[in-house]
Amino acid sequence: MKFYIQSRSDELSNELAATARGYLEDFGMSWDEAAPDVVLSIGGDGTLLHAFHQYRDQLDQVAFVGIHTGHLGFYADWKPIEIEKLVLSIAKKEYKVIEYPLLEVNVVCEQENASARYLALNESTVKSPDVTLVMDVFLNGDHFERFRGDGLCMSTPSGSTAYNKALGGAIIHPSLQAMQLTEMASINNRVFRTVGSSLVLPAHHQCVLKPAKVQDFMITVDHLHLLHKNVTAIEYDVAKEKVRFARFRPFPFWERVHDSFIEGSEH
Repeated sequence: MKFYIQSRSDELSNELAATARGYLEDFGMSWDEAAPDVVLSIGGDGTLLHAFHQYRDQLDQVAFVGIHTGHLGFYADWKPIEIEKLVLSIAKKEYKVIEYPLLEVNVVCEQENASARYLALNESTVKSPDVTLVMDVFLNGDHFERFRGDGLCMSTPSGSTAYNKALGGAIIHPSLQAMQLTEMASINNRVFRTVGSSLVLPAHHQCVLKPAKVQDFMITVDHLHLLHKNVTAIEYDVAKEKVRFARFRPFPFWERVHDSFIEGSEH
């Protein structure tokens, strides 16, 4: 089995990465950054996002597992003190692969060669370079609304606990093949009106955003900030590809939600 380790590059993460590499090589596994079977992410959820985008063209072959050296993450759920237990489980292949849905983002520009396709593990956002974003929202080809506000966020189910939650969107279990469109400070008055609630769209639906005027946009895809010029449309779909995680023990999604947002609060 081939493996690679992505480290957050702080002292603790680098020490754990060196320890894990030594253990895995002792078990006969080989280091292979180009085409690994398993990628260990040591740091936080941001570290795993970097690893995901590094291997976005090999998602059907790579399984990810995260070790957190800070706060508990939704993708990094192993503790540093568990490194030996984790390495032993990897070496014995005592894991099953689970899959989470991804978001496909197609940015369409006036210049055909400037258009691009991306995959998001958490979310994609669009904000206006002007004061207010004015965007027509189309669902399955039909005009749904004209949005005016700060911006729009389309998230995956697993990413629904990230920026989407901060915007007031719903938390969606990652077993659901869906995507969620959430508003950022929409303008609602007697003249302008939006639905005002997050929209949860199933996998067979498509959402297309068309700006009121063709212009340049800074579009985010997870941690990536991407400038596209003369954008005519942004197309969102639940991707055909999925991200694969190596799961060694049960860690229910709602338990992660509880531990991340509720644990330690007063009852």
